[in-house]
Amino acid sequence: MLGLIGARGGSERLPGKNIKDFFGKPLIAWTIEAAKESGIFDRLIVITDSAAIAAIAQQYGAEIPFMEPAELATNLSYHDALRYTLQKLADDEKYVPENFILLEPSAVGRSVTHIREVAEILTRRADFDSIVGVSEVPGHVSYLKQLAIAPNGIVGRVGDNAPLKNLIHRNQEVPKSYFINSAIYGFRRKNLFEGDKSLWGESTYGYVMDGSTLADIDTMEDWNMAEVKMRFLLEKKKGETHT
Repeated sequence: MLGLIGARGGSERLPGKNIKDFFGKPLIAWTIEAAKESGIFDRLIVITDSAAIAAIAQQYGAEIPFMEPAELATNLSYHDALRYTLQKLADDEKYVPENFILLEPSAVGRSVTHIREVAEILTRRADFDSIVGVSEVPGHVSYLKQLAIAPNGIVGRVGDNAPLKNLIHRNQEVPKSYFINSAIYGFRRKNLFEGDKSLWGESTYGYVMDGSTLADIDTMEDWNMAEVKMRFLLEKKKGETHT
């Protein structure tokens, strides 16, 4: 199984976040170490355009077989960057993995177990083209309770403008819905090279994860929240070790 970690050098809202110190080590190191500890990857490659990120990634045991072209290191060309990486591995090394797992270094809180389970599902089942980590949306912010404000100041439900009296008010009664938590993705290689060349393919499996332990860092506020969650996880792990 191929493991890929996308870590471009540019970050508009939190510059240098991938190599910023996070509990004693660069942020990207947490993802690399978890991936390596999972034991399921025959290769773990970091896709980056940054020499600084490349050096740290190699220090923690990831491969940098080549640097990402600058024109692909943007938010708008993620699919192209993955396609470029897979094609170059095939051309240069005749390495053509059937499936691959993508991990984002800005998402913290995923465990080794998460990585192993996603790899097992991706390998064992053939009835979907991709897999994505999802977490449950809290009832009070469900799309079924989100409001829009009309020009006259009257609120109604987003989409159909239903009045508040028609909304579900007890959070326990709101049907479950989920959001992509950015912690882990799994894909078939063929998705990017066959048919309409969509990374997601025709169907996607939702791998449910406890959102209370996860954080996706994009801003300084996200970083602060990630520290709270990681501190809790580290204390919990420390307690389990001494039990």
